[in-house]
Amino acid sequence: MNKLTFRYFIHLAYKGTNYHGWQVQPDAITVQEVLNKSLSVLLRAPVETIGAGRTDTGVHATSFYAHFNSERNDLHHNELFIHKLNCILPRDIAAFDIFSVRPEAHARFDALSRTYIYKISQLKNPFNLEFAMQFTRPLDVPAMNQAAEILKEYTDFTSFSKLHTDVKTNNCKIYEAAWEICGNELQFTISADRFLRNMVRAIVGTLIDVGLHKVSNEGLRMIIDQKDRGVAGTSVDAKGLHLVDIKYPKDLFAD
Repeated sequence: MNKLTFRYFIHLAYKGTNYHGWQVQPDAITVQEVLNKSLSVLLRAPVETIGAGRTDTGVHATSFYAHFNSERNDLHHNELFIHKLNCILPRDIAAFDIFSVRPEAHARFDALSRTYIYKISQLKNPFNLEFAMQFTRPLDVPAMNQAAEILKEYTDFTSFSKLHTDVKTNNCKIYEAAWEICGNELQFTISADRFLRNMVRAIVGTLIDVGLHKVSNEGLRMIIDQKDRGVAGTSVDAKGLHLVDIKYPKDLFAD
């Protein structure tokens, strides 16, 4: 007879520097692997988490969600459990909260949107070496913002996708795409219903070419229309990319 299980979402953050992304891989340490092992130790039973998405090697997440099943029914907002979990997890992964969700809730497929920020340091700064790409050449930020607006007109982003991925479609709906000057940093915020592998880093690399006046607005349209990764800009460093928000339907969560 199958035992009754309960589904939970766990809210966490991680510094991606020392990991080969989120998803479990052979012969490489990943965030998912470390989280699975830590939860398994604490719950004294095998745990397999499913994350809200796959972040690449070196990418950070200040807000990430994963779900898992457990026979325990007392984990909802269990502060002691979170404290114990954080004692097991390494210093570069932190759990914030755990809460009950409906049995069919899915951390990846039920997400309505995801938001990333890409950070560019315009000065040499030893204190953000692992969190921002250093780029000191002058950039035309207004031109980059005009080009970013163009992205919202399209849905097929094949030109910004890593080749030979296992997705069924390269269509995405971008809700927000904008650059902001924050002191000596440039920050690019982009929100969409879903993202392709390497998509944000390829978009940022292409928009940098716009900021260097190597690519015009019309040139950007041509890049998107060609649906060819080879015509877009170079992907920027993973260390500047941060997953900062994931939205879910309110009725997803158990009462």
